[in-house]
Amino acid sequence: AIDLAIPTMSSSPEHKKMKTDAALEKLCVDTVRVFSADMVQAANSGHPGAPMGCAPLAHLLFSNAMTYDPSSPDWANRDRFVLSNGHACALQYSMLHLTGYDLSVEDCKKFRQLGSLTPGHPENFLTPGVEVSTGPLGQGLTNAVGMAIAESHLAAVFNKPGFPIVDHSTYVICGDGCLQEGVTSEASSLAGHLGLGKLIVLYDDNNITIDGSTDLSFTEDVGKRYESYGWQVLTVTDLDSLEPLRSAISEAKANKDQPTLIKVKTIIGLGSKKQGTAGVHGAPLGAEDLGNVKKHYGFDPEKSFDIPAPVSAFYKLCADSGKGAKAEWDALLAKYATSHPDLHSEFVRRSAGDLPKGLFDLLPVFKAGDKDMASRKLSQACIGAIAEAMPELMGGSADLTPSNLTALSCSSDYQKATPAGRYIRFGVREHAMSAICNGMFAHGGVRPYCATFLNFAGYALGAIRVSALSRFGVIYVMTHDSIGLGEDGPTHQPVEMIESLRSMPNCNVLRPCDQNETNAAYRIALGESTTPSIICLSRQTLPNLPGSDVAKALKGGYVISASTLSGPVKVTLVASGSETGLCVNAANLLQAEGVKVNVVSMPCMDTFDKQSDDYKSSVLGSAPVLAVEAAAAGSWPKYSHVQHCMKTFGASGKGGDLFKHFGFTDEKVAAKAKKVAEFYEGKSVPDLFNRPSFDDEVTGH
Repeated sequence: AIDLAIPTMSSSPEHKKMKTDAALEKLCVDTVRVFSADMVQAANSGHPGAPMGCAPLAHLLFSNAMTYDPSSPDWANRDRFVLSNGHACALQYSMLHLTGYDLSVEDCKKFRQLGSLTPGHPENFLTPGVEVSTGPLGQGLTNAVGMAIAESHLAAVFNKPGFPIVDHSTYVICGDGCLQEGVTSEASSLAGHLGLGKLIVLYDDNNITIDGSTDLSFTEDVGKRYESYGWQVLTVTDLDSLEPLRSAISEAKANKDQPTLIKVKTIIGLGSKKQGTAGVHGAPLGAEDLGNVKKHYGFDPEKSFDIPAPVSAFYKLCADSGKGAKAEWDALLAKYATSHPDLHSEFVRRSAGDLPKGLFDLLPVFKAGDKDMASRKLSQACIGAIAEAMPELMGGSADLTPSNLTALSCSSDYQKATPAGRYIRFGVREHAMSAICNGMFAHGGVRPYCATFLNFAGYALGAIRVSALSRFGVIYVMTHDSIGLGEDGPTHQPVEMIESLRSMPNCNVLRPCDQNETNAAYRIALGESTTPSIICLSRQTLPNLPGSDVAKALKGGYVISASTLSGPVKVTLVASGSETGLCVNAANLLQAEGVKVNVVSMPCMDTFDKQSDDYKSSVLGSAPVLAVEAAAAGSWPKYSHVQHCMKTFGASGKGGDLFKHFGFTDEKVAAKAKKVAEFYEGKSVPDLFNRPSFDDEVTGH
């Protein structure tokens, strides 16, 4: 029987330094190892090796380094923890359960089962205490950079003498795979440049990947690489005692000028007969090996999910410590409200994610006589109109500010010396930029946006997908949205990118045709906080169209030009962005010939999808529909009978010449529309909405 003294609280005002002994800490670590392995075994699926090897890291973070309150997992000033190697999530679930988050032992027994709170990789919207959805390697560490950026910015904005309202750190556990992914190189380089001293990364240096030893493919000196980025690099080679790692974490916390990478030499699957090999990475130990592991660590091999009483008591004290810290912070915040009432109100609003009142009223609306502009310039006007009234709007561009037009005239740059600045110079790092914005959104208190050319969304696609899955309302400003960008040629012309993004669940793709629709695009993007939005914008000048309407555009699609001719509509043209004005011109040519044509603008197909069939039918009508877009046809067949879209990559040349070459002219579109009308003359036009509906469709995330 295990008979260890229960630790007592120290007198530390930080409420987190425990007086305990090595034997109890070893029991805690071993419990985490065995409990994690039990989870994987129960599911007959998962990754036991990393949790067993990283148990000392997680134990020290949750018992000694971090401040958190399991009863208030969204507390604004909690330390953030990110498990970047998300496949090791049994480790995170073990710690969340042990420290008292709303995650029961029964939840842990349902590891990787449908509908459980313990999915195969961490999901922020599902499990209390999980900050970000990790699994695609490298995303988590990069998210953590965004969290650290948000913390330092908010601290610079809100903290006043005697009132450290925002004062916490971001901790990461990552593995070899995370550090091989290019996204972490991008993010770590930027983190070093920015001097993010409250970012502490514990590197699980176990020399094993799925294929085998890292000698097969990963022999660089990681420490020297991170030193070159400007990080402090510490090394822990011995985990027989926790003191070297405890000291390294303390040293990391003391360095406020550099992020810290702690290289911790671990053994994957420690205690298993397969320890130190790829064989323990991604498969259950098996009953025999698991039983021997339990014997090795002093546990009853016949028992599963067993937590010794001293371990439960110890981690309860850790949770109680966090509750005490939260109570102290609440009292400080109450005093802050008295001393700095305006800042307090703003902090509370921003922490809740509420938009400033009247924000949308500031967005510009088209007036007769307004100058025609490229939609990227219209976007610039929208950002400029709301930026001062929305101080949480924070972001930047991947080294394309003069082209994306995303600078904030009301704010300085966010840099190491000026953390109160709101404009981030991400550098040529599209993937990291997007994943960093995910971390900023996850942190709270800021509303991130970022920008590049639409074609280079391909570099960022992995992180954009995580935005959508995680329900993060990141705003992506993507300019140069078609062959209309011109001379840069097909390497830069995003023929297929719009459709790639439209196919992604929970992702708004907005392509406005003029000022009013750009206004609507920003309303949709800002208003939908659980859905990322991709605003696709032109390089070339677009006309302000008389029929454009902000309120109607908010439905995703509407009739922007209705024919005044008598009789039935012969053909309807539907388009987005730069092709909408083209369709209006083509309709005018046809109507001069007596052909009745309506034009529908569809700036956001995702929003239009959500409207009723009655509304959609009233917009598209009963005439044959021709869709026109200078991009791949992709989704258009569901709202049109014929498509006039790109079928190849673009070419290098002037934008106007390319539109002529590929058939996107008033005359070519009018001619094709006329042929469509003639083809269906006297025939039954298929009803786009006459299809069966099903009540038993199952939705996922």
